[in-house]
Amino acid sequence: MPKALITGITGQDGSYLAEFLNAKGYEVHGLKRRSSSFNTDRVDHLYVDSHYSGAKFFLHYADLNDASSLAGPLADIQPDEIYNLGAQSHVRVSFDIPAYTADVVAMGTVRLLEAIRRANLRCRFYQASSSEMFGNTPAPQSEASPFHPRSPYACAKVFAHQITVNYRESYGLHASCGILFNHESPRRGETFVTRKITRAVARMKLGLQDKLYLGNLDARRDWGFAGDYVGAMWAMLQQDTPDDYVIGTGEAHSVREFTEAAFAHAGLDWRDRVLIDSRYFRPAEVFDVRADFLKARRALGWEPTVGFAELVRMMVDADLADLHRQLSGGAAALRVAAEFNP
Repeated sequence: MPKALITGITGQDGSYLAEFLNAKGYEVHGLKRRSSSFNTDRVDHLYVDSHYSGAKFFLHYADLNDASSLAGPLADIQPDEIYNLGAQSHVRVSFDIPAYTADVVAMGTVRLLEAIRRANLRCRFYQASSSEMFGNTPAPQSEASPFHPRSPYACAKVFAHQITVNYRESYGLHASCGILFNHESPRRGETFVTRKITRAVARMKLGLQDKLYLGNLDARRDWGFAGDYVGAMWAMLQQDTPDDYVIGTGEAHSVREFTEAAFAHAGLDWRDRVLIDSRYFRPAEVFDVRADFLKARRALGWEPTVGFAELVRMMVDADLADLHRQLSGGAAALRVAAEFNP
């Protein structure tokens, strides 16, 4: 049974990747930071008590900020594949906490690569690079496009990308970088613009919210489905030779288009419900990104399966269903309380 280790396993991508690898027969190990509150809801369904047979999913405490915490799990697990998805990944927030972002994203990658090298692990390594590294380089962007990072997050990702390439060339690591363009899902964090929109639409549909405040409606992004993209991550590590690949849909849509589609799917008019708040603008904006993923299509045989319209509908429907469950649970709790407190 092959073993995989995933940093950032409690995030959107980590949860989809864990499912994907479990389905392929992997024993999956994830690193998570210690927190006083539970943050494993995206992966709880994968957990089987290790006291029982059949467990293929395990969590370990570690932190990309702490090199010493990485050495233990690497030595104990001896993974065949490592996927570095851990990050402070909110671009707008990276302007507020640039030093922390750089430490986790850039130096965290160095710590992990150095732990692999010093342990002399013969594993394959995946680095989660980002389309944000291209900034305002003219679209479409491919592996040959120059980087022009426009945020602390993007700058840190460029460093992490380049240091991964350096370890590949210097030490012979089988290390590949996936330059992923924006990928969304119902598991997307609630502060990211796509999920912020779909959650607001669900709340407005049920009469729980009146207005939605957004930033730059004209920014264009290449949005795909996160569940598709984890297959590309895995495919990169199955290649005989490590390399770097752009992953996206090849289509760009504006925040305005995403907003229109989400509201329309719920039968709502967005124009009198959406307001602009300058606090949500970035100090340095990225205006237009669109992937040229021809290399991945040819070398990996990878194609996206979920289009833009389907992705929007999926996210709105999931948030509506989740809100209905919450409201139903609340009503049930009130009924139970009434029975015990007549």
